[in-house]
Amino acid sequence: MTLHASTLLMARYHAWATRRLLENHVTALPEEDYRRDCGLYFHSVHGTLNHMLVADALLWFPRFALGVSNTVALDLQAEPDRARLVERLLEAAAAWEPFVVELPERRLSGELDYTSTKGLAITLPYAATLAHVFNHGTHHRGQITAALTAMGCACPELDLVYWLQAERHQQEQHKQ
Repeated sequence: MTLHASTLLMARYHAWATRRLLENHVTALPEEDYRRDCGLYFHSVHGTLNHMLVADALLWFPRFALGVSNTVALDLQAEPDRARLVERLLEAAAAWEPFVVELPERRLSGELDYTSTKGLAITLPYAATLAHVFNHGTHHRGQITAALTAMGCACPELDLVYWLQAERHQQEQHKQ
């Protein structure tokens, strides 16, 4: 598998896992539990989802797609409305696939220059930093599923292998 194909796979998985967590589990969470401080780094499920939106849509996507480094606090409540936050997270996660599709393979072997939220000039390997974006989402989805488990709620299977199995099944269905 090429680096480009691997990156595209991760972009697609990122959107799937985000959608599965939000649509099937977070939307069913009672408001009190959704906003309760449950010991996460960003306190609540809502706070963690807001951080995910900040990271995906306001920091990393502009850095990669536009060459723009926004100055945004990592704990910014970018979207106070719960339903709109879900919509924006789904849009942000879905934006990566078309971006990666158009990304030349040679760009992946280059570097990403950006300015950190602390104002520092940073240069990092492009592909590894893009992998960080998807890994970051996995990290925070994991925190949320742990919080859901602690609240006695059902949690989705979000492991990459579950998505790969679903993709394989879907491909086999299209062949028939």
